[in-house]
Amino acid sequence: MTSPILVTGGTGTLGRLVVQRLRIAGRDVRVLTRSRRESETGIEYVTGDLLSGEGIDAATGGVDAIVHCAGNFKGDAAMTQTLVRAASRAGAPHLLYISVVGTDRIPVVGFGRLAFGYFRAKRDAEQVVAGSGLPWTILRATQFFELFLIVNRALTKLPVAPVPARFRFQPIDAGEVADRLVALALGEAAGCVPDLGGPRVYLMVDLFRTYLRAIGRCRLVLPLWLPGTSARAVRAGGNLVAPHVPSPPVGVKTWEEFLIEQAR
Repeated sequence: MTSPILVTGGTGTLGRLVVQRLRIAGRDVRVLTRSRRESETGIEYVTGDLLSGEGIDAATGGVDAIVHCAGNFKGDAAMTQTLVRAASRAGAPHLLYISVVGTDRIPVVGFGRLAFGYFRAKRDAEQVVAGSGLPWTILRATQFFELFLIVNRALTKLPVAPVPARFRFQPIDAGEVADRLVALALGEAAGCVPDLGGPRVYLMVDLFRTYLRAIGRCRLVLPLWLPGTSARAVRAGGNLVAPHVPSPPVGVKTWEEFLIEQAR
């Protein structure tokens, strides 16, 4: 009988897809959650808090791998450190962390601390994982389609939509990221693996306009030139996979296909 795999953030956009795919692969899953939930066949829900540390020893006990999908803007490194300490006491499970493309190329300084602090938070957590003493793997992925759906819905509520000028993104389907995470979780620790991004690179304004066409709406667009070192790095493509990795692994589903699915 194999040990379960622990998934943190297992009820979120990515985590729940990881849980589904692990079950399809025949693995029992333990899901860390902050609120009580009834367990089901092959899925055990355990209550714990990565900020306070409550319940984390119980969550990590007896697992042979951890897929770490939980995190937030400010507490990523602290939460990861709590998880690492508990995992170290439990043995030496394989720790797999999902990060974001560009953490090593986008400097977060000055104004960028407000707009791009997420990259710093992920980078700090990566360093905790790499220095944990556990067998580890880090996968960096680009932003999910769902993020741009949320952003575009918010922009559509405004009479004039402010969009960062010359910002490009390479959005990816969360399910394709989950597929890659599961494959890595079922294998040996591999350190930093190649970044994963979507099949196409889009200007932010084009992502927004495609969304407007899909919902049959019109909006005026106001291009905003964001200042600072961080914004300059994004305009240079620091958040993209393709310019930096030869023959990178890429997803299949496009933004347009995702919008068609949403309409259905």
